[in-house]
Amino acid sequence: MLVSPTLSIPSPGWSGFSLGPFEVHAYALCILLGMAAAIAITTRRMDARGQDGDFVMDAALLAIPLGIIGARFYHVVITDPGYYFGSAEGLMEIPQLWKGGLGIMGGVAFGALAVWIMCRVRGTSYALFADCVAPALLVAQALGRWGNWFNQELFGRATTLPWGLEIAPTSPNFPDGLPAGTLFHPTFLYESLWNLLGAALIIWLGRSRRTAHRVDGGRSMALYLIWYGTGRMLIEIFLRIDPSAMFLGVRIHVFTAAALIVVGLLLYAWLSRRKAAVLGSVAEHPASTRAANGSGSHRAVAAARQSEAAAAPGAETASEPWRGARINRLPDLERADRTAAAAEPEPDSAELGEQADPSGDVRLQAFVETRAADPSRQPVRG
Repeated sequence: MLVSPTLSIPSPGWSGFSLGPFEVHAYALCILLGMAAAIAITTRRMDARGQDGDFVMDAALLAIPLGIIGARFYHVVITDPGYYFGSAEGLMEIPQLWKGGLGIMGGVAFGALAVWIMCRVRGTSYALFADCVAPALLVAQALGRWGNWFNQELFGRATTLPWGLEIAPTSPNFPDGLPAGTLFHPTFLYESLWNLLGAALIIWLGRSRRTAHRVDGGRSMALYLIWYGTGRMLIEIFLRIDPSAMFLGVRIHVFTAAALIVVGLLLYAWLSRRKAAVLGSVAEHPASTRAANGSGSHRAVAAARQSEAAAAPGAETASEPWRGARINRLPDLERADRTAAAAEPEPDSAELGEQADPSGDVRLQAFVETRAADPSRQPVRG
């Protein structure tokens, strides 16, 4: 029998309370608290980047229900399909969300689809929104994981470490064959702390003058995938013992977490190339436009030269001094043209993006070099 350390983490003796005819579950409260935190953080980050923070709530109204559907779908179909589809009792339990069983990977996938739809409808940069929501997702997951603590579920292997988690032997999740008083790794706490650390790291990278330009354009979301996938894969490989579908003798979540890491790495590389291409096309556009069309003063000079050539097809002669007078006016026009060009303000990056591509202004929102509020040079609140 394992010795129970005095610093062990007790599990709560309740998982909800009654409010009139309704049963309020602690698991649901943790999920709702995480959602509220994610909305608040994302709104703050959108406002700090000069965007409409109210868009976050509009997107959440679609992303939250779709995310819950996706999270439940992932848990039922990927995590433990044998239980849910193997008996009538399991089928009846599919809509009972308060008993636990939400797969964050499915929730993020379905929620991302909902946000993409809203961004297309509202003309908001999807990449910019992804950068703003990336650390907020990690905070939401960190808070939501405490629902597993209230439900006494999804803990890890038995341990003698001082911070071992106590699980009531009467809990249906207590492993068979182990004596009462056995302690387990508090995987909910490990993942919660890992996610909070990742959120702080992404926010710091976005604020730092030396790194802000490397985590924009949607690349903060790529870092989220890499960070969360790494932590989840390690916990799945070494600690988790709850029921799970297996593939090649390995928990299925190990493969899905590894897929998140690979997708994150590929996404980061692709977004980096995309940023270089977008900014490169914008930088080249003004020169090509001016060379092809010219400004109004350039066209005036060209018209004057053409009129002079038409009026005087031959070379200038001393018997026709008026030709020289007309031609000598051209340097004055050229000087005036240069003066006007110097006084004319340069278009900002957003205007250049609109000239190069009708959707360029939306794409450029995601880059610190082209945003009005540049987090690499100005304080960012979130």
